[in-house]
Amino acid sequence: MSFLDKFKIIGQYILPKHAVSRLMGRFASSECGGVTTAFINWFIKQYGIDMTEAEREHADEYKTFNDFFTRSLKDGLRPISDADLVLPVDGCVSQQGPMAAGRIIQAKGHDYSAFTLLGGDKSRAKPFANGHFSTIYLAPKDYHRIHMPMDATLREMVYVPGDLFSVNPLTAQNVPGLFARNERVAAIFDTEFGPMAMVLVGATIVASIETIWHGNVTPPCGQLDSWDYPADGENAITLKKGDEMGRFKLGSTVVMLFGDDMLSHFDDALEAGSVTRLGEPMAYLNQ
Repeated sequence: MSFLDKFKIIGQYILPKHAVSRLMGRFASSECGGVTTAFINWFIKQYGIDMTEAEREHADEYKTFNDFFTRSLKDGLRPISDADLVLPVDGCVSQQGPMAAGRIIQAKGHDYSAFTLLGGDKSRAKPFANGHFSTIYLAPKDYHRIHMPMDATLREMVYVPGDLFSVNPLTAQNVPGLFARNERVAAIFDTEFGPMAMVLVGATIVASIETIWHGNVTPPCGQLDSWDYPADGENAITLKKGDEMGRFKLGSTVVMLFGDDMLSHFDDALEAGSVTRLGEPMAYLNQ
């Protein structure tokens, strides 16, 4: 590792990450007129964002940075594949594969447990012990709405407080247990074929994590908390493949867990480092 990379990692341990993130969050949600427009234009140029994909292509069409960052895409731009499971986000595969005894690979030499990731509840983690996982990193340039990989009904949502390390590849390779130590929101779903968890992991300067059924889950930060949802009836929350389920206001990572014997295999085109596009084939079920 280079000296600069070491400095970046050490600096993250020292930086008051929550304070910086919340300060950025205030700016990102504020209507600052020309200042907001100038910052959005800088951001577009800095990260090479293709604004021709956006429903609103010009920086001055957004009143706040959050409005820009969670921008919608043009209709029909991300068609939903007929594959059993589709990719839920634009991003890049960090790691994916089978789990053994509830362990999830983070990077070479680093793994962590589904038990910790899902808030330290044995019964919540047990159905995933020998299932599959997929971790997708969303870079600043990516579309930041999260969609459903398959039809599912929400069973439980869990907020887990934690740190706010960056989740870029350098940090994932060098901070042990990164995704299970950062602040996160886990949505546990029931599907026709088994349980599925979608874990939205916070990161440095992530202004908020929200879901379509709850709105902002964080901030404010708090203690471990959970919400249960009905399996059926008029109050059940059932989402279809491709439906939006949540948003990051500034970028982060989605970790998906699938129950034991639920998946046959991931699509052959996907491996660590693969670019992902919402709606393209992700995986196939054991049927």
